[in-house]
Amino acid sequence: MFRLIATLILSLCLLDTAVAGDAAAGQGKSAVCSGCHGADGNSAVPTFPKLAGQGDRYLAKQIGDIKAGTRAVVEMTGLTDALTPQDMADIAAFFAAQAPSTGAVDPALLEQGEKLFKAGNAAKGVPACIGCHGPAGLGMAAAGFPRLAGQHSDYTALQLRKFRAGERMNDDNAMMRGVAANLSDAEIKALASYISGLY
Repeated sequence: MFRLIATLILSLCLLDTAVAGDAAAGQGKSAVCSGCHGADGNSAVPTFPKLAGQGDRYLAKQIGDIKAGTRAVVEMTGLTDALTPQDMADIAAFFAAQAPSTGAVDPALLEQGEKLFKAGNAAKGVPACIGCHGPAGLGMAAAGFPRLAGQHSDYTALQLRKFRAGERMNDDNAMMRGVAANLSDAEIKALASYISGLY
């Protein structure tokens, strides 16, 4: 019980010290990001994530984790080195304010992906994605849970495989590693496809 209370107090303190982002300032600062993520955060390359409409708290954390080396993204090597906390907050605010594009679900994977997303797989200990990401995959920005809806299926599948393999470890309380550990390749493919079709 003490640990839970201490964690809650620490979380509230961290929320109070977060830097507020300025979307207008972030537009100019995000110019270097556009080569991979698109000028408005809607990446055209399926292995580069769409950032448009993503929660600013989540985005700022990811940028900070990449800068700190907590999340390894080879393609971003050196790009975050000079960013200040204010720069990261501004860039995150800019992309959060952009309208996200949608993707499409493979009809052959729709039923399996929808079932996993909405109900999980109790037999394997896989919780439903809607618990943290919401029924439409829009995430919970205030909690730092990312928007998934419309994300490239290739990117989502890659991240789930990285969580499963322990190659990506910047998830709080190893939450995503625990979920992905029990997903098969076929389930990851179906889930990623379903997520891509959400909007």
